[in-house]
Amino acid sequence: MQENLLWWQSGIIYQIYPRSFKDSNKDGIGDLRGIIEKLDYIESLGIKAIWLSPIFPSPMADFGYDVADYCDIHPMFGTLADFDELTEKAHARGLKIMLDLVPNHTSDQHPWFLESRSSKDNPKRDWYIWKDPKADGSAPNNWTSFFGPSAWTFDETTGQYYLHQFLSSQPELNWTNPEVREAMYESMRFWLRRGVDGFRVDVIWLLGKHPEYLDEPENPLWQEGQQNHWRLIHVYTQDQPETHGYVKDMRKVLDEFDERMMVGEIYLPFDNLVAYYGENNDAVHLPFNFSLILSTWDAEAIRDLADEYDQKVGKGWPNWVLGNHDQSRIATRRGPQYARMAQMLLLTLRGTPTCYYGDEIGMEDVDIPFEKMQDPSGLQQPGVKGASRDPERTPMQWDSSDFAGFSEVEPWLPVAPNFTEVNVAKQEQDQNSFLNYFRGLVKLRQSTPALFAGQYESVDSGHPDVFAFKRFTDDQSVLVVLNFSEEGQSVDLSEVNMVGQVLYSTRGEAGERLLLETLILGPCEGMILKI
Repeated sequence: MQENLLWWQSGIIYQIYPRSFKDSNKDGIGDLRGIIEKLDYIESLGIKAIWLSPIFPSPMADFGYDVADYCDIHPMFGTLADFDELTEKAHARGLKIMLDLVPNHTSDQHPWFLESRSSKDNPKRDWYIWKDPKADGSAPNNWTSFFGPSAWTFDETTGQYYLHQFLSSQPELNWTNPEVREAMYESMRFWLRRGVDGFRVDVIWLLGKHPEYLDEPENPLWQEGQQNHWRLIHVYTQDQPETHGYVKDMRKVLDEFDERMMVGEIYLPFDNLVAYYGENNDAVHLPFNFSLILSTWDAEAIRDLADEYDQKVGKGWPNWVLGNHDQSRIATRRGPQYARMAQMLLLTLRGTPTCYYGDEIGMEDVDIPFEKMQDPSGLQQPGVKGASRDPERTPMQWDSSDFAGFSEVEPWLPVAPNFTEVNVAKQEQDQNSFLNYFRGLVKLRQSTPALFAGQYESVDSGHPDVFAFKRFTDDQSVLVVLNFSEEGQSVDLSEVNMVGQVLYSTRGEAGERLLLETLILGPCEGMILKI
């Protein structure tokens, strides 16, 4: 089976938030030349693909997710020549490049929207979603923005409202318009012709909207203090039937080129999520599976979701993720004591893992005071827990010099207080460091067909705090055992095999042969055993 896998099936995706990876020109903001400088490091991790969060021209109201030009590079990050050099040098190392595509909305400074809002009879008027006010002058319906207030903004020039599910400066494109769709597909081709290997597609499940623009029902579980967006149940703005047709057309564009792929950002239950593979695997290659982020952190819950997902994926290719630019880092969310075990979980489950920059050294969230907050989601929802995404977007910790070696000047966000202890340079020198643990784990995964290509089957550990599962091919089997408790545990796995040889553990140990009848795990320990 492993001989037939494509790069995005056998390899690991590594997400870089470019603003925070490496500053090469001393402006406090990361850039493309900074990433080029660190390609040797990226290669040393053993990953296969680099996913770059948005680098297109933008007013940066939402840090690049408000695109003003889909076919260029923001000067803050560099030039098209810099991007071409990055692509060429990455490819020379066997690394793939993925871009963040934002097809649901643009910046209000995009030429398309400037035309659209200029008059009701402009040819691009129907490129965005415009609606008349209600009789009392209020918004067309009750839809809310992810960032707090109404999803509608009144435009004085033409006397209509336009839709935006994020900032008011991020108007939504009208995907029912074939001209919009073709413009977006041509933007994709622009980058594919330059050698881009794939896209992570932002909020892909939001592209369609209910044609009648009905009010959405109230969420009875919503409570004061929670983000306002969740006050409603989003049955008319998310996962609409027509979205699947749009996605399949995007797939056809990718299929015009060799071995290109897309990951779709989709926050939906498994039944809805797996529909985005398409009936014949003709839609999204990897609909993002965020269940490890959203689940409660206990062995039985994780086993249940892994079993359910593996069954429901069917002929699709699975994928897993522990964190990203929108979610609290795993070392903070679950506690630093679980960080190694969590990485083992991510890198041993069946499917493609996506790793977030800095997680390989155990970076944690940084507490950002309001006066230094940059994220519009947090600024528009002061005091709402989890609204700001700044804590997980802080500068990469390269060394113990000023500003963690990220920049020679004060960065756009504060560096972590622990950067003198948690950084790449220090961990390079320690064979037991998190970084070298991560590299060893990746190396084992990539050299073990059972782990990157094998089947999955959970095992009854007999203990509520221990999740065990097998990964296997026709001629190789390994057993993964993970202790979700902060106390040591003993489990009987003799029904699987009498003896297991340790291939790797969260303590970095390997080689020992252990009796599986009385397998002893330390607190938060994970083991990979050959059986």
